[in-house]
Amino acid sequence: MHRPVFAGHEKQYLAECIDSNFVSSVGARVTEFEERLATFVGARYAIATMNGTAALHIALELAGAKPGTEIIGQSLTFIATCNAASYTGATPVFVDVDRDTLGMSPQALRAFLEANAQRRDGGAWNRGTGRQIVACVPMHTFGHPCRIDEIAAICDEWGIVLVEDAAESLGSWYKGRHTGTFGRLGTFSFNGNKIITTGGGGMVVTDDEALARRCKHLTTTAKIPHPYEYVHDEVGYNYRLPNLNAALGCAQMEQLEGFLVHKRALAARYIDFFKDAGVTFVQEPANSRANYWLNAIVLDSLAERDEFLKATNEAGVMTRPIWRLMTHLKMFSGCQHGGLENANWLEERVVNIPSSVPTPWVGR
Repeated sequence: MHRPVFAGHEKQYLAECIDSNFVSSVGARVTEFEERLATFVGARYAIATMNGTAALHIALELAGAKPGTEIIGQSLTFIATCNAASYTGATPVFVDVDRDTLGMSPQALRAFLEANAQRRDGGAWNRGTGRQIVACVPMHTFGHPCRIDEIAAICDEWGIVLVEDAAESLGSWYKGRHTGTFGRLGTFSFNGNKIITTGGGGMVVTDDEALARRCKHLTTTAKIPHPYEYVHDEVGYNYRLPNLNAALGCAQMEQLEGFLVHKRALAARYIDFFKDAGVTFVQEPANSRANYWLNAIVLDSLAERDEFLKATNEAGVMTRPIWRLMTHLKMFSGCQHGGLENANWLEERVVNIPSSVPTPWVGR
């Protein structure tokens, strides 16, 4: 679906790490990777983690998620979003998505809050459960930005912390602003199938200096700096990204602009291919510039989707359906939601098609 491309300085930077003996989380490449990413997306601070789920987990904890609280998400998402919420002990609740963005619908979010929540003590509280709704986690599905400015405004109005799941949207902009920077916190993933990869890795971004410091502290086992003593002041996490992975990330960042050019060229070819085939190709929403991380088509029915999946995979062409809704998984089937008409419709029709940058890549 999306293979990694190593056509730059990856081997050189890895060899330099090995030669230096700094292969774990203390290393110059970690700081360099954080700085490169922060500069690219336009955030003041970036804190590297061992994967995108860890980034989401720590971001939600920083947002105030804990047992007895709730987090609003979208049911049409990758499991990591809900797993991270569950690690905090908070309870997920779900709202619908928009069909054109595949991401959280601001109208559905507002309708859910007006029907189920009340403002109290500067925050939002679920009238039915009595729990505080502390965070909202929209995701930019397949790299296509959702209507994040409207979602941010609603969260501000209700006193809810916005945590953007931008795992799939590095290189995507909405109204001239990079995804992941609209909320108080944003997170990215650098898994092996992402637009750039560190093998495994993630990043938390924020403009809040205090949050950034606390994020780095918690992800580094909550260790207080000292020349030789081991002093930890609270329960922390061993979530920091190793220097070896960061070295890959630095080399990949050097090629990101070229990757994005090739991704958009591939999407343009698909648009041309499908325009007379009676198949809807998912294109970037209005006011956005998407990275087209995973290309997708929308078929007419569940039966047509299944027929397409069977035929393509039997022919050796990798295609995959969109994820099952979180509310269709046993772990989250009992979670409250505000109606998921669009999510259900998309679940039955959306298929991902091959989306890799061509190799060997000629662009450096």
